[in-house]
Amino acid sequence: MSEPHRTPDSTEPAGTGVAFGEDGLPRTPWALGGEMMREYYDQEWGMPVRDERGLFERLSLEAFQSGLSWATILAKRENFRRAFAHFDPDAVAAFDETDVERLLADAGIIRHRGKITATIGNARATVTLREQGGLAELIWSYRPATTPRPQVVEEIPTRSPESEALAKRLRAAGFRFVGPTTMFALMEAVGLVDTHLVGSHRRGASGIWPD
Repeated sequence: MSEPHRTPDSTEPAGTGVAFGEDGLPRTPWALGGEMMREYYDQEWGMPVRDERGLFERLSLEAFQSGLSWATILAKRENFRRAFAHFDPDAVAAFDETDVERLLADAGIIRHRGKITATIGNARATVTLREQGGLAELIWSYRPATTPRPQVVEEIPTRSPESEALAKRLRAAGFRFVGPTTMFALMEAVGLVDTHLVGSHRRGASGIWPD
């Protein structure tokens, strides 16, 4: 991402900084996109997820989000959980063409054949990865040495060398819909990096990175 524009005498980066909700707390602006998004930001986003099922769910939802807004996916999350056996990798790995047709007829989720079949394939790849330490160990092995410290939205990266390497490794293991940008979003969501804006009341909340 290019550097935000600065005037010669500026001491603060130009761009969109923290936004304040009705409760007066500073947040990264996207968190003010409604109560659902605010609760997700305040309670879940960026908190560490280290278990296989939790990471498989988030990887799957990030894949479905590709090309769509996160709010659309979040609003349908409970439907996704019911449709995909609460993202139990063993159960999803056993899905067959009958399940694919069932999912394509389910108006409660995103009815995209490629993403549905990729999720099933990714479940099978997740099961296979257990022989090499497992999905959680693999994903967390790409935690970077440092995290971004964005002061404005324009400084938040959308990919990183680690997300590129993680995407490449997952593809080699048979995963699909795991591009570098999607994997960076996953890394943000599960705590591998902290991209809360500096000044947000959630900055450093994961306990992994100092604020």
